[in-house]
Amino acid sequence: MLPRPPCPVLLLSGGGGVAVVSGTGHNCFAFGVLRRPSVTDPLPFSAPLALPSRRTLKRLIGVLGGTLAFPLLLSASPARLADAQAAKAGTSPELRVLLLESAGFRIAGDGGARLVDGTGKELLRLPPGGMVAIRSSAGRVVVDSASEGQAPLLAQPLAVGELWLVPIAHGSAAATFQLQQRRYHGRLLVRPANDLLRAINVIGVETYLPSVVGSEMPASWPLEALRAQAVAARTYALRQRNPEAPFDLKATVSSQVYKGLEAETASTRQATTTTRGLVLMYGNSLINAVFHSSGGGVTENSGDLWTRQLPYLVSVRDFDETGPVSQWKKDLAPEFLAEAFAEIGGVNRIDVIASTASGRVRQARVIGPSGALVLSGAQLRSRLGLRSTMVRFEAAPFRFESRGEPGLSLAGDAQPGGPVRFSTPLGGLLGPPPPPGFQLPQQPIGLVAIGRGFGHGVGMSQWGAFALAQRGERFDQILRHYYRGAELRPFQEAVPGPLAAESGAEPGSAPWMSGTFTARYRP
Repeated sequence: MLPRPPCPVLLLSGGGGVAVVSGTGHNCFAFGVLRRPSVTDPLPFSAPLALPSRRTLKRLIGVLGGTLAFPLLLSASPARLADAQAAKAGTSPELRVLLLESAGFRIAGDGGARLVDGTGKELLRLPPGGMVAIRSSAGRVVVDSASEGQAPLLAQPLAVGELWLVPIAHGSAAATFQLQQRRYHGRLLVRPANDLLRAINVIGVETYLPSVVGSEMPASWPLEALRAQAVAARTYALRQRNPEAPFDLKATVSSQVYKGLEAETASTRQATTTTRGLVLMYGNSLINAVFHSSGGGVTENSGDLWTRQLPYLVSVRDFDETGPVSQWKKDLAPEFLAEAFAEIGGVNRIDVIASTASGRVRQARVIGPSGALVLSGAQLRSRLGLRSTMVRFEAAPFRFESRGEPGLSLAGDAQPGGPVRFSTPLGGLLGPPPPPGFQLPQQPIGLVAIGRGFGHGVGMSQWGAFALAQRGERFDQILRHYYRGAELRPFQEAVPGPLAAESGAEPGSAPWMSGTFTARYRP
């Protein structure tokens, strides 16, 4: 038998990296690129890598005999290369999003679905559009036939500890499911929670985001604003992952709004795919990428509203100066105030005790006929249903009958017990001057809240992002304005060593699809 020639080994260098390519044979393999290729690299390593064993690695090192590749190969374990392949394939970490907490609801698969218990046992296969009713009973998940408009799918109810709905694609019907009146991608996990059931959507972050972008912003907004929203939402969602918690996020403003398929459009999908994998980092950590509707001219320091000042959440100019929620008023009727502050008999006046540098209420005293309360700005906003804490209060205009001329009304403002101050007469009539020392009766009055902005005011202003995008700013510039000092990077789990180096991908270059060496994502 003729000796087999040694495997040819070719070291390709350039652009600061090394590629190792070998022939085939029982000791030979195609090793791949030992760094993230740039977009200008001439070698399209698109085929799956054949991963070597450690023994084969040692043999290759022997063949290379002390070349520059030696230290690189030591750090390029097969496990890391497998992770690199997962990243290259566009694998997306999964999120658990709480959609609903209820005693019962209905679910269906658009193209059909498998119902599986917590052990993986299939309980039932639903036909396309087939619906079942889910309810809670004695700490169990009970599955029963839905009675309206279809033949029964179950002879008798099934009770399990937890239930999974895994949708199936069928013909033109996508692998999506329905919960109540909304449709979603991903899978549905149903678990008991006291006397209720939790419906949790388990979904990849990149599949989740187009709906969040469309739920949080109008899809008709400039693409750069939508892209900024996609990156902020991705960063926020990934930071919230907590395997010890029953779920990661809610589908409401408590986390970020997620309405399922109805909120997805071509523009929100484009905003997500053209920023695929990009997140905001401060040091080696994902930032808390909070956002709000409008800052009303200026955003807030996180430490002025919350317990901790984060270096990247500082007060900056908000460019929303003409948006629909930049300035607002709300009438607070006496009846509303009496209900909101029943413990003090209503409201005579509200005094702001302390404000932040941006003008948001930090603390206020509410004075009523039978007492007073001291509240934080957030508590006051919640009680009164205000759009923001950047607010001041005035007495509502009042009406009264002038002396000797019933029906003649004048507008004015005053505090209870204080002198009346007249302004322009209503109806073009000139009334007589008020009697000397005229006093309003001591009773709760209406107020007018005059404010700016919408939301807590920390982080990115969505209307500000809209204004900046209209001025021609790119999404990365928008993000760097609102999150000071944060860096835009491709998301990766923590992996030590040279293969975990930051990617230099340009914004929108889809870094998860570019061959970046990152870790395998774990749900």
